Amino acid sequence: MNAPPPPRRGMSERQARTLEFGIVGASLLALVLIFQPFSLDLFTLGAAAIVIVGLAFNLVPLAQPGKTWRSVLIAAIVIVVAFAIVTLLSLGMAKLYGYYISPPE
Repeated sequence: MNAPPPPRRGMSERQARTLEFGIVGASLLALVLIFQPFSLDLFTLGAAAIVIVGLAFNLVPLAQPGKTWRSVLIAAIVIVVAFAIVTLLSLGMAKLYGYYISPPE
């Protein structure tokens, strides 16, 4: 008797390629928005997109056929948490530096 094949886990080749090309395409779009000479609003949008897409670019190595979406999601959560921690530490250090250089009362 032939047993049915086990359910396939992970991304298909097409899904992995779509994820990778989506991230790369978003990166190119963000660069175009930054270097366009027409609108300051588009520049602002591009600058914010560069930060987001720069973080998302860390997911490109996980865009492999057979990798699970769960592993991509966990990696994305780790990246966002690390970014939040670094941002909070940077803002805290800037605040302390402002306190350090303020004139005494």
